[in-house]
Amino acid sequence: MKNWIPLLLLLLVLSSCKTRNAIQNNTATRDSIKTSEENKNPKDANEPVRDKLTFFEHVLIPPKFEQIKIDSKVRVETGNYIPPLDATIYIENDKKVWMNLRALFINVARGLATPEGIKGQDKVNKVYIDSDFDYLNNLLNVNFIDYKSLEKILLGRTFVKISDSQFTLTQNAQGYKMVSNDNQKITTDDKSRAYKIALQYDTNYDLLSVNLKDVLSSDELEISYSDWDEFNGIRLPKNVKIIIKGSKSSQILLENTKFDFSRMETAYSVPSSYKKIEIK
Repeated sequence: MKNWIPLLLLLLVLSSCKTRNAIQNNTATRDSIKTSEENKNPKDANEPVRDKLTFFEHVLIPPKFEQIKIDSKVRVETGNYIPPLDATIYIENDKKVWMNLRALFINVARGLATPEGIKGQDKVNKVYIDSDFDYLNNLLNVNFIDYKSLEKILLGRTFVKISDSQFTLTQNAQGYKMVSNDNQKITTDDKSRAYKIALQYDTNYDLLSVNLKDVLSSDELEISYSDWDEFNGIRLPKNVKIIIKGSKSSQILLENTKFDFSRMETAYSVPSSYKKIEIK
């Protein structure tokens, strides 16, 4: 989140008409100059981007890494009370995402995602899941998330397909904006949905937000990123906010407090006493 610095307003008590008129004239001159500068570089006007190749190179080429360990503080808002959680997220590039969740220093859940699917266990209620990515898609109210998309979401990379022919790319003082020209139809496993998609990037190409709105329902997914910094030569976001709207509405907030690039063990096994939950 950005910290807004309050402006100090200097109030001058003017005793003479002459002084007041002089200040008014100076103010008018400054306003004229300011208006002229704003016309040259309008803050909110979206102008076409000329160097599109550089843009696509920055936002589409993935970072090079073998593994990343992320320590995070997680807050989940679903309408039911869920205590704040501490998470360890370990990403092995193109292979697996392993996660361990703790509440008050007690392990409460563990998960593992691979290109084949998702496994997860609730250590409190002694239940587990073993599913394809339909589980994650149902959670996020979309239909296109696969393993690589999950990696990109966690690392703040563009996780939807964008192209120059189907999107309009513009630039303003805040950065770059990409909006789909037409509804983007995505078909996976005989499931087809159409989305209106908008993406916002900072002036240095860091991803700020992705918004996907299902055109035939109230389902909407918005993921935003902030407080980007460079770690081991890779730019990563310290804050990730996932907002899910529609038939299921919730928020997931991750505050990434530490990044580590060393390898770690990622044990995952389900006790025989745990009960499997079938995902329908």
